[in-house]
Amino acid sequence: MTRTVYCKKYQKELPGLVMPPYPGDKGRDIFENVSAQAWQDWQKQQVMLINEKHLSMASPDDRKYLTEQMDRFLSNQDFETASGYVAPDAD
Repeated sequence: MTRTVYCKKYQKELPGLVMPPYPGDKGRDIFENVSAQAWQDWQKQQVMLINEKHLSMASPDDRKYLTEQMDRFLSNQDFETASGYVAPDAD
């Protein structure tokens, strides 16, 4: 049976993640409050940011920036997007 969570991103019950994506409290919070779909959507957004801004996961500043953007994305706050990206529904 699929585990469900009330997703803070999409504000409804959706299938949850199989396991926490991070260790510790942050991972536990994401596991308990973010749907698998929201996490997958964040991962796509994260890849665009890494590529466009030439971020390095070896850089503590870049990792901090991505964590801040992730928190904003998952909490429905304004977050940075890739400047050349146009959402599919933005006609």
